[in-house]
Amino acid sequence: MSERIREKLNILADAAKYDVSCSSSGGNRKNDNKGIGNSSNGICHTYTEDGRCVSLLKILLTNHCIFDCAYCVSRKSNDIERAAFTVEEVVQLTMNFYRRNYIEGLFLSSGIFKNADFTMERLLRIVKKLRLEERFNGYIHLKTIPGASDELIKEAGMYADRMSINLEMPTESGLKLLAPDKSHQDVIKPLGFVQNQIVQFKEERKLIKSVPKFVPAGQSTQMVIGATPETDKDIMHTADAFYRNFSLKRVYYSGYIPISNDNRLPMLGSQPPLVRENRLYQTDWLMRFYGFHVNELLNDANPHLDIDIDPKLSWALRNLQHFPIDINVAAYKLILRIPGIGVGSAKKIVQARKFGKLRIDQLQKIGVAYNRAKHFIKCADTPYQLKDYQGTQIKSFILAESQSKYLKNDVNQLILF
Repeated sequence: MSERIREKLNILADAAKYDVSCSSSGGNRKNDNKGIGNSSNGICHTYTEDGRCVSLLKILLTNHCIFDCAYCVSRKSNDIERAAFTVEEVVQLTMNFYRRNYIEGLFLSSGIFKNADFTMERLLRIVKKLRLEERFNGYIHLKTIPGASDELIKEAGMYADRMSINLEMPTESGLKLLAPDKSHQDVIKPLGFVQNQIVQFKEERKLIKSVPKFVPAGQSTQMVIGATPETDKDIMHTADAFYRNFSLKRVYYSGYIPISNDNRLPMLGSQPPLVRENRLYQTDWLMRFYGFHVNELLNDANPHLDIDIDPKLSWALRNLQHFPIDINVAAYKLILRIPGIGVGSAKKIVQARKFGKLRIDQLQKIGVAYNRAKHFIKCADTPYQLKDYQGTQIKSFILAESQSKYLKNDVNQLILF
């Protein structure tokens, strides 16, 4: 690798770190024995479910940009070192890194230089060369450029496993405050177009098996959290609408990292709001996998998530009238709503109770977080009733037990070391 390529890689890989929407869940591109590489489920920039540490080459094509978004490190007014790869350089980097077993795929985004079509056309050329000339069958996540033509987006979708386009801010007003030249409509239009194409290609494949796949791992988007004054309710209602309208695979929530002294931006110190970001992801999970509606978790009476406790526990404490739930007779959907019981544990409970009533020790063996769940359930040997306590008391019990556990772990570590 030449010194100039290495320099570009340092600049453009560092600039790409602010984009967190980097996952390949749902990708299943197979090698036909004539190409190089495979796209397997779960490729991301951390770990797969089976414990494998995998990685993508995550870079920008360029950090030059015609926009001046206040929250973006690559904004045109920012005094940073600029660089741009050529199409051939990205292709060769990807292939060389893959052959050395450094990566299992490519995450490619870009600043917008000249105009949207000029940038999108170059991204398209890269993925086409990888697929058609290099016979690369690894995972490719390609960022859609807002404002690019439908023709370019459609052709790119024939070669990418996943496509994504960033919503940036949760509300239009927040976006206009920090990026006056942008609009949510610039994101909605390509998301809708890609979704329609996904549906159309699937229908055609039912009739003609040779019809190629189109964005088989679906679409995702990302919102910056904490740069504008939206409530958690605003954020999650926006996410819910995009999940419903565009069948997104994921919405990512990126805690705002202070990168400028613009007076439109909040003063957050040097750390992004990571706890809030985590609570938003937990809420997102409850909406997608636990059957919660966004209005149950966040509404006018409760516009913000509780930082001290997770959103499932917070909902349970506000709705004690639904508890205790008898895990030996309750429906699966109700069991999912019990704090301390996840999807896997709920399924095991439904299966295990067919052979007899479940007791506390059995729930613990199944994997239930019993110290949390015990306040909300009835089982064969429940020692007390939930009605004996108020919500504030239960919260204090759970927080005290958590603090005690962590304190105990700290003491054990001190003893060990």
